[in-house]
Amino acid sequence: MQYFKKLIAVRRVEPRDDLITALVKAQENDDRLSDDEILATLFLLLSAGHETTVNLIASGTLALLEQSDRFLQLQQAPDLIEPAIEELLRFVCPAETATQRYAREDIAIVGTTIPKGELVLAAIGSANRDAKYFDNPDRLDFTRENNKHLAFGHGAHYCLGAPLTRLEGQIAINTLVRRLPNLRLGIDPAQLHWRGGLILRGLERLPVSF
Repeated sequence: MQYFKKLIAVRRVEPRDDLITALVKAQENDDRLSDDEILATLFLLLSAGHETTVNLIASGTLALLEQSDRFLQLQQAPDLIEPAIEELLRFVCPAETATQRYAREDIAIVGTTIPKGELVLAAIGSANRDAKYFDNPDRLDFTRENNKHLAFGHGAHYCLGAPLTRLEGQIAINTLVRRLPNLRLGIDPAQLHWRGGLILRGLERLPVSF
């Protein structure tokens, strides 16, 4: 946030051909975006538009390296990339929980009452492995049918960037599999570290060799 605040101030006096300058200059009649509005937009783009896609690509690559038969399957059948990305979205789930919700009234869910005003964190990662809705949920299956995962949310809160994330994932994973057929994990899986946090799930780094 401190970094963005400084960058917004710089772009107000030193405009460039970039997104922040475009936001600073955006105007409708006499209405301009405030610094807080620009800051909120940039924060959303960084967290929801960048980190989630990075996590999908890195965690998806790890899943392929841990299950080499799936890596080989994509090499032999690159046309499977679209359902493969859908399955990786379900399987690795870059956004592990939804953003905060608060109960507007007392509500009972599966025998548990959530009091009015209480914080609710919906575990998307858990929902995407729910055996009631997915056959063999812990299996990475690129031929899975009716894959209605919740990686992008649902309803009014469905991710606006979903089509772009899908495309980026398809291009990155397909290119990786094609160009680096001998790709393998560079360290013992037990040495991998996951970044802390309640909402996003991603690796600190993914060492590989090829």
